[in-house]
Amino acid sequence: MWPRVKALYCHPVPIDHWPGEAEILERLPLRSCRRRGAAIDVIVDRGRENRSQLVFTTARGRDVVFWQSARTRKQARPDVRTPTARAQGIPELQILVDAHERYAYQFTSQQVSTLRTALPCGDYGLEINAVLVASVERKSLADLVSSLTSGKLRYQIAELAALPRAAVVIEERYSQLFTLNRIRPATVADGLAELQVRWPNVPIVFCETRSLAEEWTYRFLAAAQVWTQTEEAMLQRLSSLRIGAAGEDQVDPPRTPSTAQVREWARAAGLPVPDRGRLRPDVWDAWRAANAAKGETAPEATRKTTPQGPIRLRQ
Repeated sequence: MWPRVKALYCHPVPIDHWPGEAEILERLPLRSCRRRGAAIDVIVDRGRENRSQLVFTTARGRDVVFWQSARTRKQARPDVRTPTARAQGIPELQILVDAHERYAYQFTSQQVSTLRTALPCGDYGLEINAVLVASVERKSLADLVSSLTSGKLRYQIAELAALPRAAVVIEERYSQLFTLNRIRPATVADGLAELQVRWPNVPIVFCETRSLAEEWTYRFLAAAQVWTQTEEAMLQRLSSLRIGAAGEDQVDPPRTPSTAQVREWARAAGLPVPDRGRLRPDVWDAWRAANAAKGETAPEATRKTTPQGPIRLRQ
């Protein structure tokens, strides 16, 4: 028995409550057993799976103990180094930081210059030609739950969805949603799923730690800048093609007059017409005959011939 995948929960009991006939699963010789603050480091005398730790903490007001190994601890808090390579090959990316962001990312390990300004939405943005084209909203787990339950997150994502590119980054793992004790975890999970379906163009990304969320934000905005430049060039090419095609082949469509215009023409031509309502089919036929050379058309024919005779249709 060993904590290989996740930490094992151990229920602490006083020594006098320890059962006299406890079942022993395995006996192992120890090389070291030393207390370090709120944890006890245990080293077993064998070649593999020999280092573990008993962590004493509290959960929901109760004393609990977790038995974890070096492997499970690394999975809980990945000890990784974020890359320092330039994102998308950009020598220096300028990122706008919202003036209301209290604990802003510094981007010290990336090639970034920051500028404090008031952003209409999001905490970190990218401007191209003085136009905000991408933005990232940063959330801690506590802020995520608070804004979701209050309804604020819905409005924030709706504003982000109006941008060409936007995202929400969470400084925590998705699994931590199910450890919440002051709100039903299913409520938070359902709320996030609903927002993602409602605005699929604004991804909600969980990045485990603050440093990984900062790294992801940098890479996302850099990719958005490259995409914007590529998209702008493509749109310019398409616009020039449309203009060229329109200049060669475009023909003005025939104009369709209104009933008031045909009524005025009929009166000038001496045809009896009512002051209001629909015009008779013969009036429209007369107008077509008089204006056929000008390329103007009236609405579809007002009569359809059948074996039984003409049927009058509404204009």
